[in-house]
Amino acid sequence: MNQSNDFSRQAERDWMVDTQIVTKGITDPAVIAAMRQVPRHQFIPDQESEDAYGDYPLSIGYDQTISQPFIVAYMTDALKLQPGEKVLEIGTGSGYQAAILAELVVQVFTIEIVKPLAQFARDNLSMLGYDQVWVRAGDGYQGWPEERPFEAIIITAAPDHIPSPLLEQLAVGGRLILPVGDDSQNLVLIRRTEEGYQRTELLPVRFVPMTGEAEKGIVK
Repeated sequence: MNQSNDFSRQAERDWMVDTQIVTKGITDPAVIAAMRQVPRHQFIPDQESEDAYGDYPLSIGYDQTISQPFIVAYMTDALKLQPGEKVLEIGTGSGYQAAILAELVVQVFTIEIVKPLAQFARDNLSMLGYDQVWVRAGDGYQGWPEERPFEAIIITAAPDHIPSPLLEQLAVGGRLILPVGDDSQNLVLIRRTEEGYQRTELLPVRFVPMTGEAEKGIVK
């Protein structure tokens, strides 16, 4: 791929969407527009910036990664977000997924357990004007109880079980998407109904493990 001299790197972003997103079956116009809009290179450390629009995850330090663009688009698409909804993200990383969500919904609350990354994300989001995103440094296992309920919750690190506090913070009709597992992980979509929860297995994935309280392996 040719490196663009354009500060916004729009040509590279369009290339990313055309070759990695649309060709792999993502059709939602709002998700596609968000992926074209958000400057992924602004959420990546300088030493990785040249590869910002490649078809793979990248290191953002602290043993954490920014997900492959297709996975970001796929998880966002699977949530079927509506403009007026409120979303909770667990695992802010550098803030890229939160920015994509903020292109689609009215409020995003996001929690990052690694404090320097939480600040990095906060700075990135503020610089780009995403004032509807609230970043908290801390363990996301218990969610953000005072802002419940959420129409959608997205977890971008893999626990070995589904945290029950997050299930409880879903609105009826709400959706939760997350990778589940240790060595073998699957992307799982949970929908809350009046009767309970519906679970759908989507595809095999590889995410960094969810740390903190999730590591205890105890379903509460």
